[in-house]
Amino acid sequence: MPAMIIDWFSPAQCVGYVAFALGVGSFLQTDDRRFKLLMAGECLAYVVHFGLLGNPTAVASASMSLLRSLLALRTRALWVAALVVAANVALGLALARQPADWLPLGASCLGTLALFLLQGIPMRLLMLCGTCLWIANNVIAGSVGGTALEVVVACVNAGTIVRMARRRPAPASAKAA
Repeated sequence: MPAMIIDWFSPAQCVGYVAFALGVGSFLQTDDRRFKLLMAGECLAYVVHFGLLGNPTAVASASMSLLRSLLALRTRALWVAALVVAANVALGLALARQPADWLPLGASCLGTLALFLLQGIPMRLLMLCGTCLWIANNVIAGSVGGTALEVVVACVNAGTIVRMARRRPAPASAKAA
């Protein structure tokens, strides 16, 4: 198989760099609302980025992630989360042609569960699992900005989790000892 040649400054890659900036900004947030707003911006940039790269399952996943992020700003209803996960699975069944095509869809499902069912550190831990799936997808797709984004997001998210954990008050049993 011939090596993939990447134009680092193509329109697709430039939009990927915008997604990079928005994604890093979102995972720096300790406020869940600001986190979701910036994530919605990242998802929109990802829709354009993967559309330009010709990766339809990543476009579908990013579109669902955009919708999910906006919905999660308004509701935490379990039925809405279930609907978004079902839509991701349906998109996968319609669009996936190879096993790797399921990576972004799986990431979107994890993100949906995280944003609707969790908050704070647990939400960010599940998002970290989804980030790992996005890293694999982006390497396979040849997404320079996307791969850089997700690697940095994983590091930034881990750092934010540590900061949040340090700010937590000690449990009452630990204070009594």
